[in-house]
Formats: sequence, structure tokens, C-alpha cells
Amino acid sequence: MAGASAGAGTSASAGAERPVVAGTTVDHLTETYRAHYRSLLGLAALLLDDTASCEDVVQEAFIRVHSARNRVRDRDKTLAYLRQTVVNLSRSALRRRILGLKLLSKPMPDMASAEEGAYDQLERDDLIRAMRGLQRRQREVLVLRYFADMTEVQVAETLGISLGSVKAYGSRGIAALRVAMEAAQS
Repeated sequence: MAGASAGAGTSASAGAERPVVAGTTVDHLTETYRAHYRSLLGLAALLLDDTASCEDVVQEAFIRVHSARNRVRDRDKTLAYLRQTVVNLSRSALRRRILGLKLLSKPMPDMASAEEGAYDQLERDDLIRAMRGLQRRQREVLVLRYFADMTEVQVAETLGISLGSVKAYGSRGIAALRVAMEAAQS
């Protein structure tokens, strides 16, 4: 019994020597999950093409950051670690998918027809071309706002510009995209 209490005292003193940083707690990670799950899902969606894979990647990112939370020293960097983990896991998923496609000899029955796939690719290419034609700030605002699913306030903070500028760049960017996409379809 005395040995058990001595061991407990040793653990407590070891914990006292290495304080837990507020940003690495399970509670903070839970708050981060609630606040940023959707935006991380949007980030994964930019890299992957199906919802199930995006959800898997984001869940795995939270699990990995939770497991390594002692390495996150700064509370403000938790979200950055999560974003980087989502990107890395998405890359890995794409590598596995590419390998699978190389090994796949015939199309699966539930795959879209070649015609549908070609049409989707053309639309995607038109959108990418139209996005590249935008001014840099317009493109940044639209990507962060709609693809990364950030609020206007978050976009303003990320880019270091005013909320009014975010709204103006966003509005002008959407108008320019609309014109470019209509021109591409005609």
C-alpha cells in the first residue's frame, strides 16, 4: 500500500514538472472540433472528390492530433496542426486511390458514363480557368469563403484586410466568375 502511494506521488510530481499547455487539452480539441469540423471538411473536399473520404480524413486528423496533443505547445496552433494533418491524409488517400486505379482493369458498374465524366471535367476545367482569371484578392476571398467554408470575419483575419474589403472582393469575384462561366458555356 505504501509503495502504491509513493508511486502515485511520483506520478503527480512528474506531472507537476511537465505542465499541460491549455491548447493541448482534450477540452480544447473538442471545442476546436465543434468550431472547425465543417471548414476542415471543406478543405478535404478541395483535395478529394467524395464526401465519405473527406469525412474519414477529417476524423482521422482529429484522432491523430488528439494522440499527439502533447506536441502542440501553442493553443493557437491546434487548428494549423489539424489543417496540415487533413492535407497530408488527403494526399495519402489520393496516392492510394491512384494506385487502385492503376490496378483496376475494368470500370465499376456504378461509375458515371464516359460522357458524363467528360462533361463534368469540362465544367471543372472552365471553373478553374475562370478562377485563374480573377484578381488575386478576389480568388483568395472566394476560395477561403466558399471552398474553405470560412466566415467573412475569418477571411478578413486570415488575409489581414477589412470586412468591407472581403465583401467587395467577394461580390466582384462572383460577378466576374458568372461572366466567365457564361462565356465558357456559349
